[in-house]
Amino acid sequence: MADLIQPRTLKGFRDYLPSLMIPREEILQKARTVYRSFGFAPIDTPALEYTEILLGKGGAESDKLIYRFKDHGDRDIALRFDLTVPFARFAAQHVPTLGTPFKRYHMGPVWRGENTAHGRYREFWQCDFDTIGTTSNSSDIEAALVINALLAAIGFERFEIHVNNRLILSGLLEELGLADKSVAVLRALDKHKSVAVLRALDKLPKIGIEPVVEEMVLHGVDAEKGRKVLELAGFKGTNEEILAFVSQKFGNNPKAADGVKRLSELLIVARESGVPDERLRIDLSIARGLDYYTGTIFETFLSDLPSIGSICSGGRYDNLAGLYTKMPLPGVGASLGLDRLLAAMEELKILGGVQASAPVFIVRFADTPIGVYEKLAATLRAAGIGVEVFIEPKKIGQQLQYAEKRGFRFALIAGPDDFASKKFKIKELATRQEADYDEVIIISQLRTMLGIGLP
Repeated sequence: MADLIQPRTLKGFRDYLPSLMIPREEILQKARTVYRSFGFAPIDTPALEYTEILLGKGGAESDKLIYRFKDHGDRDIALRFDLTVPFARFAAQHVPTLGTPFKRYHMGPVWRGENTAHGRYREFWQCDFDTIGTTSNSSDIEAALVINALLAAIGFERFEIHVNNRLILSGLLEELGLADKSVAVLRALDKHKSVAVLRALDKLPKIGIEPVVEEMVLHGVDAEKGRKVLELAGFKGTNEEILAFVSQKFGNNPKAADGVKRLSELLIVARESGVPDERLRIDLSIARGLDYYTGTIFETFLSDLPSIGSICSGGRYDNLAGLYTKMPLPGVGASLGLDRLLAAMEELKILGGVQASAPVFIVRFADTPIGVYEKLAATLRAAGIGVEVFIEPKKIGQQLQYAEKRGFRFALIAGPDDFASKKFKIKELATRQEADYDEVIIISQLRTMLGIGLP
């Protein structure tokens, strides 16, 4: 007999058991509902792209993470590392027909050959939404509103949306004569920041200014000028105080002034739209690691687990699609990191335990034909109630043990005498309470118990 192959997964990849896949699918459905409520339409793009489509769009560091290979036709191809770059290619091909502004959402797996970390995998799902074809600040504001609605719909109350605008940083770099090195400076900022810095500006000293300055110097930036960049990034205060500080220091720079104006309007409209003030934080330290961002940028942190990192990030990218078309297609959007969010929910123990795919389990008796149970199950399913009929008529205790282990909410117990008397027993498995109900009300009773509205 040949040696058995050891069953194992690649580093950075994971299997998803039903206990994770069911809440995962629920989050995906909630994301779809929120995105559609704002008018975003679904699209999909291939997992594989020509390598030239992906290279150079997220920066040299991002290029190193791309899974790249030759296919059977000797074509140079790669797995997408995010959903934004493929969308820029998609927009260049299809937006002339679809028209602008075009609002899309896209949910699917992406791949990055990076070092694994807490909540970070090499294959993971993103849930993106974007508006393309407009530079209006209204679309940036809407992105913040969508992020807020999305996290609230998933069930979070304690989270912070950190927002910045690269125009402010660009204005500062111009003032320092570093505009031609802005990408290197921003990447140096991003490379050395920690989650603590992203969550609270007063944590910047904990990682040390000098290591960040040294990184900038490696990119040819004068150390004194690098410290001035960090002085801006580390300024602390309320949202209003931070914007006032920027206006005072760099208000004469058109880019910085525009960035302040856009952030100010975002804060006002978000408040008017019901977003709690404490959820939106101006954070001058965030720069985003991908080179294609040009304006408003977002990173979202769970207040109860900031160490997991940003679980919903994005921003404005006005020049990305210009790599594929001469048609101006500025865009803005954000992406929910589904797998990182699930890892956070696991750690916070808020996934709710094991859940069955269907809420109702039907116990089988050997003396009753399987057709009788399947007819009953079909009736319940037609009324919008998910049902599983047990495969074998084992002892009732064994069947109920199976149902409890799988996470069913209710067991419907009916033997030959019950069918004859038209009375069925419903048992709530969590509390083990049970009661008998007439056949004529069994559907309405189960719908009530499951919180399902009238059909």
